[in-house]
Amino acid sequence: MTAGRTGLRGDAPGLTAYIRLLTGTQFAFNIGFYAVLPYLAAHLGDGLGMAGWLVGLVLGLRTFSQQGLFVVGGALTDRYGPRPVVLAGCVLRIAGFCWLAQAGSTATVIGAVLLIGFAAALFSPAVESETARAAVAHERATGAPRARVLAVFSAAGQAGAFLGPLLGTLLLLLGGGFRAACLAGAVVFVGVLAGHARLMPRRPRTVREPGGRAVFCREVFANRPFLLLCLAYSTYLVSYNQLYLALPAEVERATGSQNALGVLFALSSLLVVAAQLPLTRWSAHRIAPRTALVAGLAVVAAGFAAVPLVPGGPAGLLPGATLVVLLTLGQMLLVPAARGLVPDLVEDHRLGLATGALSSVSGLAVLLGSAASGTLLDAPGPVLWTVLAAVPLAGAGLALALPGRTPVRPEAGI
Repeated sequence: MTAGRTGLRGDAPGLTAYIRLLTGTQFAFNIGFYAVLPYLAAHLGDGLGMAGWLVGLVLGLRTFSQQGLFVVGGALTDRYGPRPVVLAGCVLRIAGFCWLAQAGSTATVIGAVLLIGFAAALFSPAVESETARAAVAHERATGAPRARVLAVFSAAGQAGAFLGPLLGTLLLLLGGGFRAACLAGAVVFVGVLAGHARLMPRRPRTVREPGGRAVFCREVFANRPFLLLCLAYSTYLVSYNQLYLALPAEVERATGSQNALGVLFALSSLLVVAAQLPLTRWSAHRIAPRTALVAGLAVVAAGFAAVPLVPGGPAGLLPGATLVVLLTLGQMLLVPAARGLVPDLVEDHRLGLATGALSSVSGLAVLLGSAASGTLLDAPGPVLWTVLAAVPLAGAGLALALPGRTPVRPEAGI
């Protein structure tokens, strides 16, 4: 954490106040979110006595109401500007957490998690598209690669994802229980709401275009480069989701339990916090975004391919740790590059829609890919890991067809 905080402080002076606001927003958002999410399944199963299939259904509905509806939040951002969409998302997230803290029946729990998911579907595309827009403006003004801004944003989110579960655990240890974690998450979003109500600038509404219902299809499926980016990025998210599917199975196979999963997830978060900014600083000045995207997907593929080849080590965790490290390194290369490519592939007034579409298309791919990969968990190890490695390799092939862009080489970095 020290390295991560130092890196964020070191980069912050070169960034505008608006970029710092957006970055701080992502940090706070993930603290509030991850103070609750890791403990939701246990609360539903142990606290409310839900059957396992119902717990899975509730968690799936939360993911769908968030990831699947990002395109809605993106379209509303383009139509009304980011400020009202962000504020509405904050209000709904506060209401959702307070509702979840009191929910005791299946219907009320489902209503609360749907509200929480939809709040993120409003909030996140607005913040992410504004960050991409601000990163491009910063690049034009200073010559510093936009990937640097997006890397700071990503590292701040990972720092929040690391601290959030610690906050939730502390509240549980103090005897507050799941309800206290929910209320703490709500308090965090009250602060985010107040900050944005005061500091986020207003933007004029855009004129409604005819044929609005066809905008999504036209922007995604008729825009071949953007569609290629969506498909390539989808292979990364399908691969990343294996941290919650194939990795637990591997850890249980190697150790007899899933107790070590928390250590591996902490390793991933700390690696991003410590290394995201130095790695992006290096890559942004030396390779084009398309190359970073291809290289990141290749590193992810190498992580899966390495699992059956790496010896178990004393605790049996070396294959799983190798997967986590390589997948995280690939993520750090490709995510800022992919997000930085979006403004080059779509019109500025459709940046919110495109940001949401990138997540929604990827969310659909994860839904289908998880079902497919779940059927492979009982297959022999070499078969499973070879198939999983082939997915990001296919994405790297798609990314090679994207238009290239020469990396910015300023006289001095930010």
